Amino acid sequence: MIILKYICLGVVFLFFLMGGIGHFTQTEQFVAIMPPYMPFHLEAVYVSGVFELLGAFGILWAKSRRIAGLGLFALVIMVTPANIHMWLNAEDFPNFSMTYHYVGLTVQLVLLYVIWWSTKPAETSEVVEA
Repeated sequence: MIILKYICLGVVFLFFLMGGIGHFTQTEQFVAIMPPYMPFHLEAVYVSGVFELLGAFGILWAKSRRIAGLGLFALVIMVTPANIHMWLNAEDFPNFSMTYHYVGLTVQLVLLYVIWWSTKPAETSEVVEA
């Protein structure tokens, strides 16, 4: 079980590392998917990118893992409106198929579980120190 937890931590780390970097290298794409009713699109993209990177690195150390995991969990919840906006307005995003939207929202649910499980404190019978 410990190996699976490390694998999941690695997946979460890579997901948010790449996503966080993407917020700075593909900023226009992230701004484009922001729902119009949300303010400060560019700023929100940069701030969420910073928090993705902080969370990614935060889960690498046992002492910060849980708080970083909770932060990433909250971040995924906060970006959900952008994913739902894309799904409900698919015609505005012709580069993304409906399958992409369904898979993306499903992956988001799985990601929430993986973040929660892999960053929760270790049981007394297991040791997950990094």
